[in-house]
Amino acid sequence: MTILRKLMLLTLGLTVSACASVEVPTRNAPFEALPDGQVSTPQGYEIREQTAPLWKPTGGRPAVTDVTPVVAVVSFGGAEFAARQVPVQVTSVQVRVPRALKVSEANRYLPHGDIVWREDPLGDRYAQVQTIVQSAMDRGVAGLDGPVPVVVDIEITKFHALTEKARYTTGGRHGISFEMAVRHAETGALLLPLRSVRADLNAFGGQQALVAMASGQTQKVRITEHLAAVIRRELTKPEGYQNASAEFVQMLYNF
Repeated sequence: MTILRKLMLLTLGLTVSACASVEVPTRNAPFEALPDGQVSTPQGYEIREQTAPLWKPTGGRPAVTDVTPVVAVVSFGGAEFAARQVPVQVTSVQVRVPRALKVSEANRYLPHGDIVWREDPLGDRYAQVQTIVQSAMDRGVAGLDGPVPVVVDIEITKFHALTEKARYTTGGRHGISFEMAVRHAETGALLLPLRSVRADLNAFGGQQALVAMASGQTQKVRITEHLAAVIRRELTKPEGYQNASAEFVQMLYNF
């Protein structure tokens, strides 16, 4: 009986000892390299090479310069002024609309003629166009206060706004061209040779035209603002105004 009791106590002790053993946590286990192909990077988390930032602050604001009115002086003041760009002050702009130009009152999409203008009442189209262009040029040269006084001569060669039919349907292109010369206001010397300027402008039609007119953007307003910007660029940028391409529409108006 004593021997049996001892055996039972020994068995119980071994059982308790086994339950009390400590299991090593997996986070403390030594690193084991996985075979290639077992690990993949989730989409959108790929490692990218370090690159320089697209923008670096300079710590200061860029300098702002005023627009300077200039013309390329060719014959004024002697050889020392050749190829120089001299600021000008426009004392006057003279706009001419030759009576030799042909006026068209035909209500077609592309009427043949040199002058097409319908937004004013039927009357002297030459005088109406002259008033529009004169107002635009006077606005465009306002504020140019360089040391060289000049007179700008403008002669209209083409003034095509939209007819009623085009205005209320397809729209099109305002085709405007003129010749420009710049002379010294005191000596009459030619400072800029005669230059042909093409200053076309996209024209609204249909619903777009109605919306524009409702907000005050009539053909006269848009053309005046456009020509003012054109003449100012002609007198302040060496390259002058560059007419924007209208591809097929411009080819239609180029007749």
